[in-house]
Amino acid sequence: MSKFYNSPVIGVDVAADFSVATILAPDGSIYKKAFRFNHDADGFTFFLETIKKVEETFDRPSPVFMESTGIYHLNLFYFLDNNSVECYVINPLVTHCNKNKEIRKVKNDKSDSYSIAKTGKYENIKTCNMVDINIYELRILCREYYTLVDERADIKKKISSCLRLYFPGYENVLSDTTGDSSLAILNTYSSPNCIISAPKDQIVDLLRITSRKGLKWAQTAYEKLIHAAHNAIAISFLSSDSAKLPRLFKLYNMYTEQISEIKTSIHDFIGSERVDEKLRNCVELLDGIPGIAFISAATLIAEIGAIDAFKKPKQLVAFFGIDPSVNQSGKFNGTKNKMSKRGTRLGRKVLYSVVLTSIRNK
Repeated sequence: MSKFYNSPVIGVDVAADFSVATILAPDGSIYKKAFRFNHDADGFTFFLETIKKVEETFDRPSPVFMESTGIYHLNLFYFLDNNSVECYVINPLVTHCNKNKEIRKVKNDKSDSYSIAKTGKYENIKTCNMVDINIYELRILCREYYTLVDERADIKKKISSCLRLYFPGYENVLSDTTGDSSLAILNTYSSPNCIISAPKDQIVDLLRITSRKGLKWAQTAYEKLIHAAHNAIAISFLSSDSAKLPRLFKLYNMYTEQISEIKTSIHDFIGSERVDEKLRNCVELLDGIPGIAFISAATLIAEIGAIDAFKKPKQLVAFFGIDPSVNQSGKFNGTKNKMSKRGTRLGRKVLYSVVLTSIRNK
C-alpha cells in the first residue's frame, strides 16, 4: 500500500506549454476536476496557490505526481521543489500500464492526470523526488554527443553509397572513406579524372603524409587508386564531376568539428568547480577501468544519476535493461528469453561498446 493512501494527491499530465491537473481527496474521490494551467509565471503561481488551498483544507501535505516527459516537466518540478512542495516523478512505463486497466480506451489529458493521481495515491511504486542539476546538464551534453556521432555515421554511409556509384572500387583501395588519407585525396581530387590527370608525386606525397605508413605503402596505394579511377570511368554511369560528394564531405567535417567541441565541453564541465567532487570521482573511477574511455564513463554516470538510489545490483542491471525477460505460465517456463531492454537505451549502447572494446583488448 502506498504511504499516500490517506493523503490528498495531485496528478499532473505535463505537456510542452501547459499542464492538466486532477486533485483527489484523502478518501479517493475527486476533490477538484481536471483543470489546466499554463507554463508561465502566472500559471505556476496559480497552481501553487491551488496546492496551498488543498493543504489548508485537509490540514496535511498534498504530494504532486507527474510523469517524466523528457524536458517539459523540469521547470514545473523545480518550481514546486523550490516552494517546498512534495513532488515526485514517475516513470512513464508505470503510468502507461495503469492507464490500460480500464475496459474503455480513453486517452486525453484529463484522464491521464486522473490516472497519474490514482497511481501515486494507491500504488506502491518507485518514484524520484530529486533531480540533480549537474547530472542533468551532463546528461544533456552526453546525449547531444551521441546524437551528433549517429548523424555523422549516417553521412558516412551516404558518402560510401555515393562512391560506389560514381567511383566504384575506391573503397578497395582506401577502405576508411572518411579517414585522413581518404579525406585528403577526395577533397583535393574530387573525381576519377582529376586523380588520373594529377602528378604522381603529389598524390604519393599526400598519401604518405596523411597515412604515416611510409613511401612504399603510398606508392602501392597510388597504383591501386589509378587502376580504380580508370575502372570507374569505364563502368560508372554517373558524371564524374558530381557535386554531391563535396557537399557530403562538408557536412561530415562540420559534424566532426561539433563533436570535438562538445567533447571539450564535457571535459571542461567535469573539471569545473561547480561539479560535485563525488560525481567527478565516479567518472574518474570508471575512466580508469581498461576499455572505458572518458566519454563513456561520463555518459554512464550521467545516465545512472544518483547511484545511491539503487539498493541492489539487480536494480542497476534492470535500469540498463540488460536483465532477462520472464516468460512463464503454469507449467511452462520459457527458455529463449531476450533482454528486457526497458531501461536507458543510451546507457545500454555505451555498455555494449565498452564490452566490445574489452574483448578486443583482452
